[in-house]
Amino acid sequence: MSSRIPTPRRLPPLWLIPALWTLGLGLWGLSRQDSLWRDEAATWQVALRSAAEIRLMLGHVDAVHGLYYLLMHGLFNWFGPTTTALRLPSVLAMAVAAACVTAIGERLAGRWAGLGAGMALCLLPAAQFYLQEGRPYALVAAGAGVSTLLLVTLLGGRGRWGCWAAYAGTVLVCALLNWFSLLILPAHAATLAWSGAGRRVWARWTVASAAAVAGALPLVLYTSGQSRQVSWIPPLTWHMMIGPAVLLAIGGLGALVDRPGGRRLSVASVGLPLLAVPQLGLAAVSLGKPLFLDRYVLFSLLGLALLIGSLLGAAVRAVAPRFPAASRWLVPVVLACSVAALLPQSLAKRSPSSRVDDVLAMAADVRRMKEPGTAVVFLPGARRDARLVSPEAFTGLRDIALARSPRASGTLNGVEAAPARIREAMLAQRRILLVTDAPGAARPENGRREKAKAAVLKDYFTVIEDQRVRGRRVTLYERN
Repeated sequence: MSSRIPTPRRLPPLWLIPALWTLGLGLWGLSRQDSLWRDEAATWQVALRSAAEIRLMLGHVDAVHGLYYLLMHGLFNWFGPTTTALRLPSVLAMAVAAACVTAIGERLAGRWAGLGAGMALCLLPAAQFYLQEGRPYALVAAGAGVSTLLLVTLLGGRGRWGCWAAYAGTVLVCALLNWFSLLILPAHAATLAWSGAGRRVWARWTVASAAAVAGALPLVLYTSGQSRQVSWIPPLTWHMMIGPAVLLAIGGLGALVDRPGGRRLSVASVGLPLLAVPQLGLAAVSLGKPLFLDRYVLFSLLGLALLIGSLLGAAVRAVAPRFPAASRWLVPVVLACSVAALLPQSLAKRSPSSRVDDVLAMAADVRRMKEPGTAVVFLPGARRDARLVSPEAFTGLRDIALARSPRASGTLNGVEAAPARIREAMLAQRRILLVTDAPGAARPENGRREKAKAAVLKDYFTVIEDQRVRGRRVTLYERN
């Protein structure tokens, strides 16, 4: 009688757990109560244009997001314009980023460090914010995770030229989504130096990096001529650096705990440069031109997650000799406590009030307040995004300030007439519906057109009804 030796049961890959966890968090409250804020409204209305109209617009504005807009154009054509189609790519991308962080942490510091890093990533407040955002920043984070995993694989001696080509291609795609992601290259260079990479590795990394930069350089140079669209970013102040300083302090603690012996590849040599270099690099650039926004370096949070995982892994190793059974529950318990502690913030991130405004919230008031013959004025003209996203609510309203439509002019919000023409058109109306920002939702615009609109309404019209909802304001005026 022969006896069969039981084959060991294969466990699913560890990265699958954080990937599914992130996917679940992303799908939870994905519609944000059917709200849509101004940045996502830009994605929405551009994605509804034809490919030719998008190319025309990129010649004037927002070329930095051109690849992303074309991607969303394809998704809207395939699945239809819905908040799910708008935000699901970010959810899937952040799940990929969590999987990559898990794989890196497991390879460099063990299973508990990998699991802790992957689960911690999507609990970070900024990650939860952009996890459900119809913008390209989560996609860049996914690319950063893939490129960093490829680099770790190559430094471990397990990759060939195909991996270097994939590395260069991933960095290039990220740069085409947002070229601030090129700040990952000096971070990876710091990892090479810290881990004691040989000249051969340095040479191949230099070739791959140069290829990625060369591919992105035309976009970088072209979009530098469109820098006016980020002129609203405030100058860098010490207060703006408090958040990055806290992150760097946490990351530094994780790096100290890791304590690799000698110059070798470790969580510290990968995670700390990935966290610190993009943050400090963007701050340095912002000293010359204000550009410091946390979303531009969202991918640096992958480094923070790795270092948090390192802390958790070290805690498990410290507890295991004396309490082996309890050590298995340490990471799950810490994560459960973190989820409970962050639950109020998680709920807040999924509410319409988590964003500066809601483009769709005013639609019901516009429908109720409009009547035949009423004109509509947007102040500033960028608030025309409400009409572009919900055109049915504005049916029958005459946009009297608009000279050329957004699609015809190749712009985001259209081209308005000269201030004198706007004033003349407004004075010819009996009733005007004004769509603007609620106080505190945005800095007041002081352009000539904005001043002309405000002056006419103040001097010649009386307020009949005024409604404010989720960062937007709808006011009905009647001629004196």
